[in-house]
Amino acid sequence: MFEQTETAGAGTPPPFAGFPPPYPGTAVHLPSVEPDTVPVLDGGRTNPEADRKRSRRSGALGWVLTIGVAVVLTVLLRTFILTAYSIPSPSMVPTLEVGDRVVVFQLNRDPARGDVIVFDRPPNDPKSSPDDPDVLIKRVIGLPGETVESRDGQVYIDGKALVEDYLPEGTETHNIDTPIEVPEGHLLVLGDNRGASFDGRYFGPIDKDLVVGRAIARIWPVSRLGGL
Repeated sequence: MFEQTETAGAGTPPPFAGFPPPYPGTAVHLPSVEPDTVPVLDGGRTNPEADRKRSRRSGALGWVLTIGVAVVLTVLLRTFILTAYSIPSPSMVPTLEVGDRVVVFQLNRDPARGDVIVFDRPPNDPKSSPDDPDVLIKRVIGLPGETVESRDGQVYIDGKALVEDYLPEGTETHNIDTPIEVPEGHLLVLGDNRGASFDGRYFGPIDKDLVVGRAIARIWPVSRLGGL
């Protein structure tokens, strides 16, 4: 028969194997670890001064990278996406006055009717002086495959009168007595100042490859700030 072993005391768990039971009046002491001697991964002690230096170096490097990325993005933006142009002539008055500055979105090379576009000077419109601009700004009127003409001061597209609510009331368009057929891949452009604009009525439709981009906003002067 097996005998039941009596416990050391009521509510006292038996000691673990290999460890003597604590005796009354004694305390169990565990080794303490000072906060400043906590080991780090490299096997040494922490060094606040070195940490501060590393933090300063990391912060400086972060600023250099941020500024570098900002400069690169600005150059790319101005070179390939958005460019500002100054208006040199009154051909787009009153929409654009001489000296106004506009922002041109260069990724829009396929404009719609009514868009104001900047384009390279066409070959059949050579400069009359070295001061003449290399690029021009006009409004798209005729699209590929259309026939444009004017009758009694009104523009007609394929025989239908064109509504031009961007022009001042009473503006008349003349000098398209012979209908202009717009070839594929070309655009017919006119200035808003119809009485003082040398445009597609004289140099004909322009090749779409000449388009630099669409003028999307007037940014100067501040008093004339707005979209186009």
